[in-house]
Amino acid sequence: MTSRREFLCAAGALALASPIAASAQPSSGNWTTAAALPAPRSEDVVAAIGTTMYVAGGYVPAGPSPKVLEASGHADVDGSLVQAYDAATNRWRTCAPLPKGLNHVGMVGSSGKLFTFGGFEAQNRDAVADANAYDPQSDRWMPLAPVPVKLGSISVADLHGAIHLVGGRDEHSVGFHHVYDPKTNRYANAAPLPIGRDHMGLVAFDGKLYAIAGRIDDFDHNTSYVDVYDPAVDRWSSVAPMPSQRSGVAVALYRDRIFAIGGERRGGTFTNNEAFDPRTNSWSVFAPLPEGRHGTGAAVLGDSLYLPGGGPLNGGSMQSTTLFVFHLA
Repeated sequence: MTSRREFLCAAGALALASPIAASAQPSSGNWTTAAALPAPRSEDVVAAIGTTMYVAGGYVPAGPSPKVLEASGHADVDGSLVQAYDAATNRWRTCAPLPKGLNHVGMVGSSGKLFTFGGFEAQNRDAVADANAYDPQSDRWMPLAPVPVKLGSISVADLHGAIHLVGGRDEHSVGFHHVYDPKTNRYANAAPLPIGRDHMGLVAFDGKLYAIAGRIDDFDHNTSYVDVYDPAVDRWSSVAPMPSQRSGVAVALYRDRIFAIGGERRGGTFTNNEAFDPRTNSWSVFAPLPEGRHGTGAAVLGDSLYLPGGGPLNGGSMQSTTLFVFHLA
């Protein structure tokens, strides 16, 4: 039988051939917009606590041409920028900045706090092992034990109070799987991904983790893999692959489905909006994004799914301020 590794070159070729937009029926949801982000950004990270969505780090343009900015002490202009969106008021506010300007950080909301892991100091390179926790009540960041390996583009999810760090990149894509315990401030090793990748989605659902798509080293080798981790047996298994090969996707659990939205490839970005139903091991196509986006995340607030900012072009040359909102009737 042909191994998944032998499909790598074919997967990269198919990624180039995948349509930027997928057709969908009118009943498959609709997109609107909400209050624009105060600053354009991409390669940021997104997480929610209650009805508040937080966007942290990433690329923020400066002057006439966009560039990656290091921490400069100005929270409103550099890669340490953290902003919060309140769905009830449709307003943004600026929070205490990340301790260091970074892009491709891993972040998750857990037990009323934000937890960040890793990231890059330069554009998609120079990984760090930094880890921090943010308390919204005090608007302060506190350092945590560093990640065991310097990595950027780590995929992070909370599973029953344990925070799983999966995949990522140093010089190449990796399959590392670390589990952080907020109570002890320590990491443990768990079964690695079957095939290491970065720019990947990670979602917890019904006691398991779902690792969605991502790339192997670059977007010429996008994948459609979906791997499921069962903590009871410390093992990964494969389920139905995503219909399109994408990396830099925004993922979120919405209406008991795992939505994978947008992404990038050489020559463009995706508007694809596809959702996986773990109960039926099947994918469905929903209303595509109005414009292609990559390099951001998604969060569910109330009964809608929010996708803030992101890059309309592949790579880091352009950022956006658009806040797209998806809703299923």
